Amino acid sequence: MNHMLKTSLAIWLIATLTLLAACGGAVNNNKESAAPTVAPSASPSAETGAAYPLTVTDGMDTKLTFEQAPEKIVTLVPSETEVVFAVGAGKQVVGVDQYSNYPEEANDIEKIGDMTTNIEAVVKLNPDLVLASSSMNGDAIAKLRELNIPVFASDPKTYGETIAHIESVGQILNRVKDAETVAGHMRDVMNQVMNAVKDAPAKKVYLEFSPGYTAGSGTFLDELLTMAGGTNVAGSKEGWYEVSAEEIVKQNPEIIIYPDMKVKPNPIVAAMDSRAGWNVIDAVKNKQVIAVAEDPLVRVGPRLADGLLDLAKAVHPDLVK
Repeated sequence: MNHMLKTSLAIWLIATLTLLAACGGAVNNNKESAAPTVAPSASPSAETGAAYPLTVTDGMDTKLTFEQAPEKIVTLVPSETEVVFAVGAGKQVVGVDQYSNYPEEANDIEKIGDMTTNIEAVVKLNPDLVLASSSMNGDAIAKLRELNIPVFASDPKTYGETIAHIESVGQILNRVKDAETVAGHMRDVMNQVMNAVKDAPAKKVYLEFSPGYTAGSGTFLDELLTMAGGTNVAGSKEGWYEVSAEEIVKQNPEIIIYPDMKVKPNPIVAAMDSRAGWNVIDAVKNKQVIAVAEDPLVRVGPRLADGLLDLAKAVHPDLVK
């Protein structure tokens, strides 16, 4: 697997329970994260609803207290970068990971590493808040906390947990109203999609977001597909796992969905084209092999709503516009 493909797949796996490392199997080396909580210790401000001192408990059960809204923020994964910008605090971001490419302004912010965080670079920026993924940044989180740098770690596993995380970040950053707007939009999209497809028969769908690998039950992609009016043909197993071409042929999905990856030619398409017997699948025969935008579906942040909408349009194009 070439370096660019590893990079693209790594971005996808940032917010999931498992990691596909160099085409290996699914791995989960981190304990499950709890839902973050926010406990304000003072009266909220009239303008934003935030309150300081503010005590929060992150997804690793670590308590942090903020005397005021953080002014210098470092994000270790793209989803956290997107969350901070979405709630209107982008100007406070002083460092991001190499893969943070949205919004456009993130490209101009100092880089503090790729999947391996450059601890010295983070320390040099002297942040008063680091936002991290507990499932992807475990080593960096431990090292930064040893240096008394405040780290708020999370690992949203569902659409609802993603919304709750955005609201928590909004509280910490004194951007409550902005976070409520983002959360409201995400709920509106979810309701729009679910209402549109509620009376339609569920369609059999196969998801392939890495060559030969699929999303089983218990993954956020499985949840999104169900919301979008689809039935996951790989849902008999849990988590991200390698699946055989023979099994997918046997399941005979009506629709196959894959990400329009940045790597060209798309390795998923190349893998599909090489599989014996693939042409007998209904989705292939009926030209229902559909590409969707990659990042909105694989980053557990505000654009997950766009990903849900893309899935719904692919599964029920007659019902979701």
